[in-house]
Formats: sequence, structure tokens, C-alpha cells
Amino acid sequence: MQTKSRPLNLLLVDDDQHLAQSMGQWLASQGFEVYLAVSKRQALSLLHQHAFDLALVDLRLPDGDGFEVLQFCRQQKLPTTILLMTGYATVETGIEAMRAGAFDLLTKPLIDEELLISLRRALSQREILQENRQLKTQLENRFGMKNIVGNDRQMQKVFETIGCIADTKATVLITGESGTGKSLIARAIHRQSDRKDGPFVEVDCGALSETLLESELFGHVAGAFTGAIGNKEGKFKQAHGGTIFLDEIGTATPGLQVKLLRVLQEFQFEQVGGTKTFSVDTRVILATNEDLATAVAQGRFRQDLYYRINVINLEIPPLRQRVSDIEALADNFLINVCKETGREVRGFDLQALQALQSYHWPGNVRELQNAVERAVLLCKGECLGVNDLPTHIAAGAGIAIRANVGTKQTLKEALEEPERQIIMRVLKENSWNRNLTAEQLGINRTTLYKKMKRLGLDDQYANLLN
Repeated sequence: MQTKSRPLNLLLVDDDQHLAQSMGQWLASQGFEVYLAVSKRQALSLLHQHAFDLALVDLRLPDGDGFEVLQFCRQQKLPTTILLMTGYATVETGIEAMRAGAFDLLTKPLIDEELLISLRRALSQREILQENRQLKTQLENRFGMKNIVGNDRQMQKVFETIGCIADTKATVLITGESGTGKSLIARAIHRQSDRKDGPFVEVDCGALSETLLESELFGHVAGAFTGAIGNKEGKFKQAHGGTIFLDEIGTATPGLQVKLLRVLQEFQFEQVGGTKTFSVDTRVILATNEDLATAVAQGRFRQDLYYRINVINLEIPPLRQRVSDIEALADNFLINVCKETGREVRGFDLQALQALQSYHWPGNVRELQNAVERAVLLCKGECLGVNDLPTHIAAGAGIAIRANVGTKQTLKEALEEPERQIIMRVLKENSWNRNLTAEQLGINRTTLYKKMKRLGLDDQYANLLN
């Protein structure tokens, strides 16, 4: 019996040397790499020297017992699955073995087929545990804080807040435009918290009707509505001990808002059509791309619910406000796509970077990711150029690109044109209101005035006033 790369190592511990040799030969014929030990001391020595997949250990040993071998493996955190065996099994012994962490307790004399079945079950469990560990690692790599790129000061402030509130149960409201990565931030909060081993349950509140959404969140009993054939467990109950993420909460209907308010206050609810009250221990994170304060003023969102969910507010800035992060984000996406597809692309040339930094990114980080993936798949060279980018992105940076054609520029000159385009675009978006523009760019007014003068934009501003 072996894995794809090597035979499975099995440690057989039994003080009956003749029996151990006979059983060892039989196990070797089944494909195991078998190591024999006739005492606790010898077993511990072999465990120090080799990595074992399985250990079949007799309870009675001349210098100790199998529980001590099991305890040693647990203390050393060895990835060895332990099966104990004894000729004097009782119910109490079996319970003690399970509590101590043994996979199974086998009764002597061992029957070959029963032993094989138990070993196969143990190996199956090992594979499941290894897959779970790999999935957790992948989740950490994908959704942990290390995977969120953000050197911009606004993003650094978001990261600092996450570090402060991750281990609390405080309700978090994540706001920001579509595509800014609100779901990624929600998962990062969960992965940073002491609930990280619990479930993370995500619900898109904007994708379902009120009846279906209520059923999705709280569950229903059979016959609660047309099509409700059986009982259904809701997402809040599924998230017990973990985190529930309610995306697009601004779309919740007034009726659902009332029920959400109760859940957030008492963490209790009834299923649709049911009378039994359920209590849950769940961390709640919500997100919206709407201005909920305006929705409250317009009567579309309950004020008491707004105050209840707005305990901690994380505002994720749009990509156009964090231009300094665009290159790092693009590089990160390029590396990931190359890993997934096997493509060999080194990076972006200067014109392509200028195009990415000059574009206004209405779809934010999600649009940038899609643009980079497309560029990598269509690129025919080792470096991504402006022609590999979507036409509308390249066109948006046309001035910056033409400025480079046939000329030699200093680094300062090369960086000025994208900066000029960004400031010009934000000024136009704010009807040339310099106070709003400075606030949106994250700089003070004096800095903006100096930049406008250096980049020749103050003349255009003066012409508008005239």
C-alpha cells in the first residue's frame, strides 16, 4: 500500500517478537514499509528517526504502555495516525483510547481483513485531514491579509482597523464601490479572528426576492410557502461559531430590515413559518455600495438598523483614489495568472503601466484583475505592452502614450503625464472644485495647488473662471 510518491511507513509495536515479525511480514506483503519495535523505548527512538504515516501499537509493553506512545506523538505533534491493539479490550478502554486521540482500538487476535479495513479507514481519514489543511492554507493565501495589496495610506488605515477589531464580535459595515474588494476584506477579517476555524457564510442580499432571502437567512419549515417541501436550515444557523457576511445589505426590504434588527440585537430568530426560537453565536459583517445615510434620509433604510450595523465602518477607497497601488496590484494579478496558466510573462513595459495608472477604473480592482488576466492570455511576448491591454484602457491613456513615442524622457517627466491626467480627470469629475478634488485625491489643498501649477493646470483653471 503506497501513495503516488512513496510506500506508506508503518510502525508496529508489540513485545511479542515472533508475532510482531509474522504480522510485519504480512503487512509488508500488503505494500507497507514496516518498522518493528518491541518496547516503548525502541518505539520512541524510531519515531525520532523516521516519519510514520501509521503506528499499530500494543497497549501492554514491558517498559510502559501504548498510551504513552500515543501521548508522545500528540506532544510532538507528529502526523502519525495511531491504532492501539490489546487482548484485554473493554468498553472503558475503548473510550479512553478514543479520548486520548487514537484512531481505533483493535482486539487481538487480529483478523487480516478487519485489520486492513481499519488501516484503510485510517489512511482515508489522513487524506481528508491533509486536504483540509491544504484548503486552509489555500484560503489563508487567497483571503488572508498577506494577499491584500495596499500601500496607499487609506488602505493602511483599513488594515490597522482590521487588526484592532478582528477578534471582537463587533458588527462591521464595509462600504465602497462595486469591485473594490469588500468580500475579500470580509474574509480577511474572518481569517484574522479567533473564529477562523469556524464557518464563513456569504449571502448576496441583492440576488434574491424578500421571501427567498428570508428563507435563505433564517430557514423555513415544511409548508411555509409554495415550494417549501421540507425543513431548511438558514445561513445564520450555518454560521454558528463563525461569521456571516451579508453583501449588498442596502437592498434589504423594510420587512426584512425589521427581522435583521432583532437578530443583530438578540441573535435570535424563528424560521419562516415556524414558532421555535433559535439562538446563534455568529459574527456579522455587512457590505454595501450604497450611501446608507442618504437611504435613511430618504426613508428607504431604517435608522435604528443603520445605527446598529454601523458599529465599525470600513470604507474601501475606489482604485482611482489609490493610484500608487495599481502597479503592485497588477503585478500580483500577473503572477497569479502566470501560475494558473503556465504562461511566462515578466511584467509590464512603461507605456502599459502608464496606461493602467491613467485609466479611471470604474470597475475598480475587479476590472483591473480582469484586464490583467486578458492581457496575459493574449500576450505574445515576454513583456506586456499597451497593445495587449483592452482598447478602452489604452485609449484612456492616449496622451501619455503619445508623449513617449520617439522621445527620451527622464523618470520625472515620464511620471508627470499620468499624474497630470489623474488630477485633470478628478478636477473634471468635481466640476473643477479644488477642495473636493484635494479631498478625493487624499492630499491637502496647498499640495494640489502646487501640483496644478507645476503641471500647467492652473492656467486651464484660470481660463474657466474667465
